[in-house]
Amino acid sequence: MVDNASKKDEASIISQRFPRVRTIRSEKNLGFAGGNNLGIKEAKGKYLFLINNDTIFKDFQVQPLIDKLASSPQIAIVCPKIRFAWGTNPIQFAGYTPLSSVTIRNKAIGFGEEDRGQHDIPHPTPYAHGAAMMIKREAIDKVGLMPECYFLYYEELDWSMMFTRAGYEIWYIPACTIYHKESQSTGQNSPLRTYYITRNRLLLVQRNFYGIHKYLSYIYLIGLVSLRDTLKYAFSRKNELLRATIQGVRDFIKPSTHNH
Repeated sequence: MVDNASKKDEASIISQRFPRVRTIRSEKNLGFAGGNNLGIKEAKGKYLFLINNDTIFKDFQVQPLIDKLASSPQIAIVCPKIRFAWGTNPIQFAGYTPLSSVTIRNKAIGFGEEDRGQHDIPHPTPYAHGAAMMIKREAIDKVGLMPECYFLYYEELDWSMMFTRAGYEIWYIPACTIYHKESQSTGQNSPLRTYYITRNRLLLVQRNFYGIHKYLSYIYLIGLVSLRDTLKYAFSRKNELLRATIQGVRDFIKPSTHNH
């Protein structure tokens, strides 16, 4: 259990309450990737299951994930079905569609649907979901740790691309389900989220796209999306979101010592 600079020192609280749980405390917030990497470096397992702190386990079956990873040397990452933790528990994730090479948009398969078993067939997916993914240790040793330059958002997409480029497959395994509270820690439409979404989708393009697609994507993301967001927040007087959007573009173009 990685405590990524919680204000209450939750590592100590958990250690006292659950002596069998090994905790790692970071005094500095290392971001999503940095927090996961801290745990990955210390973990001893053959298979590592990265799981968000805002997830709930009900009728949890871990064995199908392990069985799929063990079934082929090509499979590096598996993800369970993810359903929201509220209401009737609609589906959040049953695999992803590929990213558009210009708009950098994609969809989570099944998103918002009631789970009637319509997404119960395992299949490859181009990207893993950051809230819950099981990975082979030997694949991480070959590909490398999660990229920490993002701090928050898009790092699991980049990491998935690193695995795919190395010849590995990522699979969605619906026989295992977790329930996700989603964005409880950052809040929807917060300045923090707005800043990192704006900066990081540009960073993803810089690191993973080439040729004409890279430049078309820059034009679309800066000239259309960020400009649209800037005008929208200016007219609605959402000044914090306006500043976050401008800062996100600025820090991508000229990286600064912007405080997280």
